[in-house]
Amino acid sequence: MTSIIKTLLLCILIDIKFVLSQNDFFDEELMLKPLPSNHVYAYFQFTTVWEATKDKNTFEHSHLFPRGLGEIISRHNVDELHLTLTKGLWNYQNWGYPYHDAGPGAEISAWFHRDVVNVDDEWKGLTNALAGLFCASLNFVNPSNSLSPEFTFRPTGVVEHNVNSSHLRYSSLPREIVCTENLTPFKKLLPCNSKKGLATLLNSAYIHDTNYHSIGVHFRVICSNALCTKTSMELRQSVSLIYDTVTDTSQDWSIRKFFGLGIKAACPLATLSNVYIDISNNNTNRIYELVPPPSAKIVSLRGGQLNELAIYDIRSHSAKGIFNIGVVHRGAQKASLNYPSILFANRYVIGYGQERGSLVTKIYNNYWQTLDIVLLENIPWYLPVYLHTVRITCGTKTIVPLAQRYLPGRERKSPYYLEFILRLPPQSVVKFSIDMDYSFLKWQEYPPDANHGFYMGPAVITALLPTARNYTALPLDGSTITSSFNASREGYLAQLRTESLLIVLPTPDFSMPFNVICLACTAVALAFGPLHNITTKRLGLKRVEMDWKEKLVAFLLKKVSRSKEKKE
Repeated sequence: MTSIIKTLLLCILIDIKFVLSQNDFFDEELMLKPLPSNHVYAYFQFTTVWEATKDKNTFEHSHLFPRGLGEIISRHNVDELHLTLTKGLWNYQNWGYPYHDAGPGAEISAWFHRDVVNVDDEWKGLTNALAGLFCASLNFVNPSNSLSPEFTFRPTGVVEHNVNSSHLRYSSLPREIVCTENLTPFKKLLPCNSKKGLATLLNSAYIHDTNYHSIGVHFRVICSNALCTKTSMELRQSVSLIYDTVTDTSQDWSIRKFFGLGIKAACPLATLSNVYIDISNNNTNRIYELVPPPSAKIVSLRGGQLNELAIYDIRSHSAKGIFNIGVVHRGAQKASLNYPSILFANRYVIGYGQERGSLVTKIYNNYWQTLDIVLLENIPWYLPVYLHTVRITCGTKTIVPLAQRYLPGRERKSPYYLEFILRLPPQSVVKFSIDMDYSFLKWQEYPPDANHGFYMGPAVITALLPTARNYTALPLDGSTITSSFNASREGYLAQLRTESLLIVLPTPDFSMPFNVICLACTAVALAFGPLHNITTKRLGLKRVEMDWKEKLVAFLLKKVSRSKEKKE
């Protein structure tokens, strides 16, 4: 008994020593930003930073960093990972730019270590492992819908060697549906799960009832000090939501109204637990007031735009119990200034019939100077496109790309890859179009609802914006929302996703085989039965045996007939 107690005490001391030796921290933040179009942008950010070197033995013992995800990253030699699951389309023209841009459905990109020899095998293993971890259909990611862009995606973390796009893989599944099964494993990666802190607000009944919702997981290696002599591993989990307030006549909103309950308490393991409200649009009109008043405010000038944040410290406000943060409007609603976004785009398909068509992408530049952008088109292999049909025009003027990359697709092996660097004229609309054909697939390659059509992933547009108008994206070196809010620099990196398109391919009549089978089986069954009976059975008379009642009746009838004959 004494030896067992000593062993238990030794294990406890080892665990305490391990926990104390961990140099990691966890932050939880919530940003609420009223938008001019009667919408509210709610952005959750959960950041876990671990000052440790990534290797195969690092994730055997972890404190705050989720071990399940860490083992997947270590096993497949991943240097950087970005995964998003999104439902809805972000309106760049009216909502500005989000913190993390994501296209509809599932989107995943990963940078593998330079020592990886077979990147495709590691990519397949990574997507299959993440499919099991997040209950998503990422196992459908394969080389036929993956590519390695050269200009669009750059590493956001520490790079110890020259960037080689051959170790990058990117893919999208625009048909993927986001549901509660994805949110539950997402919350399990948090140190406090969904028991404490801001994660308690992530109620699936309220999250999935929004105009737009997106969950993301982003892993990278960052610097631990200014000289970058030490590195840390950063895991950033994000949730982006868009709520519509136009349905309410008063247009007052609060955390309780959006999420069904107030904030209980901060996560005990979090070093930072704050709620921010962007009140920049309320500076001049004063159309609403915050209840209760904020703990502090931050005012900054970023990119020529004056910004103001109201800060609520959850620990100080939750000391008295569950608290709520609300916005109450003063009387009649006043119109706020709506500055259109500098850059936005849309995409559509033109043509008629099920043989040929054209893919069109329109890019709008509302700025008074030229803008350089990178346009990435990921076109499935069953939509053959032709490079000589590319037309890039601005009105009657032809735009010549500064650089371009093209890789033709191969049937059932790789998609069509097009990447262009374009210079957009000021105050212009640039139209990009390319002709394509509709392939006729094998009958096994059609989904069960073949007549619904096939989804094509969005185009990705990357630009360095000269001003921070409607800009909320995080900087590459910032781990908190306030660091992004105070960041002022020469350019602001933004990525845009266009719509995902629904393509109707030539589809055979799958009901015809069913009708033929039913008719053939019915005809065979009706014809086979009589023919089989006639050819295999022998016809013969069957002797009928009567019971005693029938015999008695027959005997009496016979006697009666005989008596009549004698009388005659």
